Amino acid sequence: MPYKILVLTKYGSLGGSSRYRFYQYLPYLKSQDFDLTIAPLLDNQYVTNINNGQRNFTNVLRSYFQRLVRLMSNRDYDLLWIEKELFPYIPEWLEHRIIGNIPYAVDYDDAQFHIYDYYGSKLTKTLLASKIDRVMAHAKLVIAGNKYIASRAYQAGAKHIEIIPTVIDLDRYSLKTPSDSRALNIGWIGSPGTSSYLKSIQSVFEEVDRQHACTFTLVGAGALTLGKLDLNIKKWQEHTEVEDIKSFDVGIMPLDSTPWEEGKCGIKLIQYMACGLPVVGTPIGVNQEIIAHGVNGFQANNLTEWTDYLSKFASDSQLCAEMGAKGREMVESKYCLQVTAPKMAQLLRGCI
Repeated sequence: MPYKILVLTKYGSLGGSSRYRFYQYLPYLKSQDFDLTIAPLLDNQYVTNINNGQRNFTNVLRSYFQRLVRLMSNRDYDLLWIEKELFPYIPEWLEHRIIGNIPYAVDYDDAQFHIYDYYGSKLTKTLLASKIDRVMAHAKLVIAGNKYIASRAYQAGAKHIEIIPTVIDLDRYSLKTPSDSRALNIGWIGSPGTSSYLKSIQSVFEEVDRQHACTFTLVGAGALTLGKLDLNIKKWQEHTEVEDIKSFDVGIMPLDSTPWEEGKCGIKLIQYMACGLPVVGTPIGVNQEIIAHGVNGFQANNLTEWTDYLSKFASDSQLCAEMGAKGREMVESKYCLQVTAPKMAQLLRGCI
């Protein structure tokens, strides 16, 4: 008989974390005798509204109630596969009572625990600082996107911990064709909520533009402005994101240096490299593993290095091509669905 799994994602398919950590695995898992029911907490309309700066607390409460009803009305599942937690900002003991004796696997692609123990209000820290630790400890399996998250799961006393990086589907990504443009197109993809990282390197953009007359394409950045720079800001759309990335000449991932960034999974870098682009990123967390310095890109420790490395690419199209090819090789060997999907199926099967 097929293994019956209730897939409890945080978002609908437009939510980046849910799309990469869950939705893209569904076709393969279904082919491997899994009976999957997907049930996002927050739907695609919520994701669209958030990206447009709109929030509706009433709709969130409705979503919580709908998830509760689903869990209480049908318990005929072999496993719950949960993204991060069942109900954000609800104590773990209540979630545990709702789950009952159904085994569950929980997946993290960022440092969710820091929302409570690092960034939370005094009340949040008092009530929920150890929530995610308890969720991890009670799980049959913790799937971590990187070593930082896995280390926290180990400290929490999780029974079984496996690292599966956030990856892309190679079938969706092809190599960019060489550009005839002499101006380096520096590209970034993300969301309005993460576009603030770009402000930290505004002076870099201004300097490389002064030296090399570069162009700047930002996908999903929202209404971002960076001084007087002429930015080509594109709306993120799933059906155009790969072609948008292929218009870049180099992909970037600047980050701040806080515990939250330590838990990020570097999907931007992987998307860039899948299209054959060289990359420049801040060497924080998993970025240090994805960027093989001087091979598929550069790790920039400060503004001077950011300027120097982007200038190298602006002056040397052959270097861009060579590093981009190395990046694609790394994605094919480690950071693609074709590599991780069989492992995911094995792990989930082992929980049942």
